[in-house]
Amino acid sequence: MASIKQALDLSGKTALITGGSRGLGLQIAEVLGEQGAHVILSARKAEELEHAQKHLSGMGIKADWFAADSQKIEEIDRLVEQALSRSSRIDILVNNAGATWGAKTEDHSLDAWDKLMNLNVRSIFYLTQQIGKISMIPNGGGKILNIASIAGLRGNHPHSIPTLAYNTSKAAVVNMTRALASEWGKYGINVNALAPGYFLSKMTKGVIESVGLEKMTADVPLSRIGDEDDLKGAALLFCSAAGKHITGQILAIDGGLMAM
Repeated sequence: MASIKQALDLSGKTALITGGSRGLGLQIAEVLGEQGAHVILSARKAEELEHAQKHLSGMGIKADWFAADSQKIEEIDRLVEQALSRSSRIDILVNNAGATWGAKTEDHSLDAWDKLMNLNVRSIFYLTQQIGKISMIPNGGGKILNIASIAGLRGNHPHSIPTLAYNTSKAAVVNMTRALASEWGKYGINVNALAPGYFLSKMTKGVIESVGLEKMTADVPLSRIGDEDDLKGAALLFCSAAGKHITGQILAIDGGLMAM
């Protein structure tokens, strides 16, 4: 029987993290790397990836990166090829890349709808499919962690910024997680999702500034938004042997908002 310390150890594992150059993706890269994983980061901008690699290297973490636009299938194919050329297998896949869009439904452009569905849903499906069939299934297991959102579990407050496409895309990620966990359990692959609430990031900065931090946290039991460490514990649980009997689960990291 392994100790909990051993169960949380990721030495010898390789983790591919999309949207890993900053924000929530970089936070997850930090904790997986601190526990011994070799992390491979992907995002669109090479300069941000270089900065993230330097940051992680300064923490003693082995990190590589490959720039790729997850909206383009050919770039996902290239990312898979490059990642597996750097490491013989991918043990952990973190699907974090995503975008949001605020607009009234009656004014929401179809192009913006398609952009969110392509990045937030289609790209996750395709990358997961490729990593699964090329690496995880042949190697007898793996951990897949999808980053959903509490927006995929509920509607918006009537006075908040309307984000119909974003909410719909994250709801798709929630049920993709459940369905894939059921299908791929026979391969020893765990599939789970985190559903963050309000976190300060480049993507949410504009929303926080327009609505106001006090209003955004008024209904949050812990009376704050998430910080740079608040995803780490849950991410490590789902990506390590400590969570080996957990699959198909969606965990809200939201300060208790979904409990209200």
